[in-house]
Amino acid sequence: MKFYDELLLATEDARNDLLSIPFIQKGAAGDLTLESYVAFLGQAYHHVKHTVPLLMATGGALPERLEWLREAIGEYIEEEMGHQEWILNDIEACGSDKEAVRRATPHAETELMVAYAYDIIHRCNPVGFFGMVLVLEGTSVALATQAAERIEASLGLPKQAFSYLTSHGSLDVSHVDFYEKLMNQLDDEADKAAVVHCARMMYKLYGDIFRSLPLTTLSGDKK
Repeated sequence: MKFYDELLLATEDARNDLLSIPFIQKGAAGDLTLESYVAFLGQAYHHVKHTVPLLMATGGALPERLEWLREAIGEYIEEEMGHQEWILNDIEACGSDKEAVRRATPHAETELMVAYAYDIIHRCNPVGFFGMVLVLEGTSVALATQAAERIEASLGLPKQAFSYLTSHGSLDVSHVDFYEKLMNQLDDEADKAAVVHCARMMYKLYGDIFRSLPLTTLSGDKK
């Protein structure tokens, strides 16, 4: 079995736990209020703005034997540059104050996920960061486009309010193919174990962000 398939198998239960979170379920069904959608975008901004710095930190920490992976990180950086500004523009298109979101302190759960990502890179094994990549990009492919279409229809928002979700839903399909090829090139067992461990942790930490969001729905459920 190739490592990418092993990775999916080893993280399946953690991935299912994430996808079962009520906020994610309601989002996929388009059953979120504007308040909940904007709250989601706000926390997304506060972790997405770290994507490029995290990739740069990973590239700088990789050993020489993984030069091929460092080069691939360069491609990721080019693709991810500036995506946090897309989120702020979506927030503005929803009628909210994007500058207030930029200045806001993120939820503790968001800070913890970001801090753990830096910790993996600097304290453990920088290859482990690719566990976070699996969680964020894999979840986008599974849910983003569907959620955007349904929330847009239910709330009557303009398409400009969904650039982050719609772009990641389609963009990350090609990213996942690229990611799969990279993971299948890993040949060191410690590197593979680091990716699996980080992915399992990130499914929980990313899930905690969704659990921290205010869940108000059009159907009347409220958290």
